[in-house]
Amino acid sequence: SVVGSSPRTHLVAAPTGTTRVAAVIGSPVRHSLSPVIHNAAFGALDIDWTYLAFDVAAGDAADALDAMRTLRLGGLSVTMPHKADAAAAVDRLTPEASSLGAVNFVSWDRGELVGHNTDGRGFVDSLEASIGAAVAGRHCHVVGAGGAARAIVLALAEAGADQVVVVNRSRAKAEVAAALAGGKGRVGRPIDVKEADVVINATSMGMAGTSAAHVLPVEPSLLREGQVLAELVYHPLRTPLMDAAADIGATVVGGVGMLVHQAARQFELWTGEAAPLDAMHEAANEAIARA
Repeated sequence: SVVGSSPRTHLVAAPTGTTRVAAVIGSPVRHSLSPVIHNAAFGALDIDWTYLAFDVAAGDAADALDAMRTLRLGGLSVTMPHKADAAAAVDRLTPEASSLGAVNFVSWDRGELVGHNTDGRGFVDSLEASIGAAVAGRHCHVVGAGGAARAIVLALAEAGADQVVVVNRSRAKAEVAAALAGGKGRVGRPIDVKEADVVINATSMGMAGTSAAHVLPVEPSLLREGQVLAELVYHPLRTPLMDAAADIGATVVGGVGMLVHQAARQFELWTGEAAPLDAMHEAANEAIARA
């Protein structure tokens, strides 16, 4: 099954002099779904917040954080190419962000800016909600060793995964990623997917509009019935790899869930309110369908 729901329009009230402002910084940032997801959440709970997107040039993350301090923004999401620079510019880091050397959002705590990384935890939240079971004790196979993959490797280990095997074209990068799982992590080979309980595509292969849109990061013949195949790619909502895995009898989990759940953790820390996950999912699915 694939996580998702029917689209619905979410209305956001016009901002006033009391409206709290949150934003995402990145470059490019026009494609970001964060404004859609967060404004849907604010609208669903009828709270006086709004969310914007700012295109900030590479190298200017520290200036953006200074602006957050000056303008007293309620929260800031961080995407490429600023995740490492933001980690260096905040007042302090959470343990996850420190281990990864990367920040995907910033919050206030007693007058200080705190850098967080919820990419990995958002993935685990999405996976567990989708399959209705915990990650603990499972054998996980991660394809890719980039920033998202590293965050996922760390989160899987912290969630109690039994093994976290990393496969990547560059063995050196795979070793760095696998080390984040400590004794549970190791570098593997593509054929090792046969032994996995959960297979995760943490690459951009399968993403619409790219040269790799129809490339399968995992050989389908290595998959089996009963496995879980999880995607990070969310456009399209259903990738060629998901189709191939479903045909074999695997349970497939799309990339929208990670996107929504990592945003939900941001939303809850900024506002103190429980995130309206259904509204956030619907808004994301609607926006992707229109793209």
